Amino acid sequence: MIGYCILAIIILWLVVILLRAVTFKPKTEKKVETIDVKINEEKVIQDMSDMIKCKTVSYRDDNLIDEDEFQKFRDLLQERFPLVHQKCTLEHLGKNGLLYYLKGESSKKPSVCMAHYDVVPVNEEKWTKPAFEGLIEGGFIWGRGTLDTKGTLCGVMEALEFLLKQNYVPKNDLYLSFSGQEEIDGPTCAEIVKYLQTKGVKPAIVLDEGGAVVEKALPGLEHECAMVGTAEKGSVNLDFIIEGAGGHASAPPTHTHIGELAAAVQAVENHPFKPHYTNPFLEMFDTLGRYSKFGYRLIFANLWCFKPILNAVCKKTGGELNALIRTTCAFTRASGSDAYNVLPPKSSVGMNMRVIQGDTIESTTKYLNKIIHNDKIKISLVNGMNPSICSDTSCAEWQLLKDAIKETWSDVIVSPYLMMACSDSRHYCRITDHVFRFSAMKLTNEERKMIHGNDERVPIETMIKTVKFYVRFLRKI
Repeated sequence: MIGYCILAIIILWLVVILLRAVTFKPKTEKKVETIDVKINEEKVIQDMSDMIKCKTVSYRDDNLIDEDEFQKFRDLLQERFPLVHQKCTLEHLGKNGLLYYLKGESSKKPSVCMAHYDVVPVNEEKWTKPAFEGLIEGGFIWGRGTLDTKGTLCGVMEALEFLLKQNYVPKNDLYLSFSGQEEIDGPTCAEIVKYLQTKGVKPAIVLDEGGAVVEKALPGLEHECAMVGTAEKGSVNLDFIIEGAGGHASAPPTHTHIGELAAAVQAVENHPFKPHYTNPFLEMFDTLGRYSKFGYRLIFANLWCFKPILNAVCKKTGGELNALIRTTCAFTRASGSDAYNVLPPKSSVGMNMRVIQGDTIESTTKYLNKIIHNDKIKISLVNGMNPSICSDTSCAEWQLLKDAIKETWSDVIVSPYLMMACSDSRHYCRITDHVFRFSAMKLTNEERKMIHGNDERVPIETMIKTVKFYVRFLRKI
């Protein structure tokens, strides 16, 4: 009798799993009409090229920054976008922040388009083309910042200049928020947000860099997907420090500082943080999973059942999928003695931790201390931030953004996701929960690796589509 009951339960379970997978189909989406946008493509190409020629490289050491290059970039904006500068007011905020304001028909639902114009340093020797000459060759514009994020900054400025020639007035107040300190986590964007906060501005939508139009976003998925970040993890840098008397290496203690730190590292890596299935994660699987092959739909439609298996696989394999469900730790630095035969009085290892929603700097540090179980090792916070809030995807502005994306890339699936990198947009979470992170470009896996890498470049066709996306987006807001 008990055997029959168990069999019945198993059969019922299988029926439920299969039925959920069979009915786990794409939701009905409203069709959007694509109206072509005729822009001056030659102007876009030349403006983008000249922006790259401005070496707006950020360093944490102010002495290394060439402020003349930053001013050159700002002067270029004034020269190339005269209508934007005539019709908008411009506030210079923080060290090098630019906040453009265009009055709309209403002030009830203001919008913010973000970008940054500083870039990371380059190792010229590893580039096959010059990094700061704005070379136009082979259907590409070459140079540092083409993808991150002078491309989107150029895109929104070109779009607004284009629309202003047609006497454009936005439905709601429009702000363009550009920082020159994003790459060094500088305070400029925070100053811009503080200014807006004092003015009582609560944006209905903020659009910043983030995801892109990509292929194979999930296993078993063949469609192109427009990935829009609706939250981002916090980035935290920690030092594990141990101190002692030091001495000669000829008479070492049973466990050296390096040995104890190695044991701590191993303990951390062997005891991952518990998973958190955030709203962006669940919404992504609910959106994209419906388009995947049936075998994968069995899993995606039944996460309630397969979460333990997913967790076990992620813990074992690591990588991007694992990073979507838990706080991750990456040990990246180590220091000790400068000599082989000297025991250092102080040794340390450094770790970058990406904190997921549901965890905090305080809770993760407490967990790490528990795991390493060594009072001699001090965990010191170098710098960092907690994860952002999760943005609301039930709002009208999310649909508006989806429509602008679908009008530009007609066959894509638009999906929320959890962004693992950090951006300036996190500061806007202080004044709105409608912050969306989407770099308006279709990027291959190879192109995504160029961000902060060598031979960064943007296809001209991609750059033109970026401008057209912003034209469509600005018309809606």
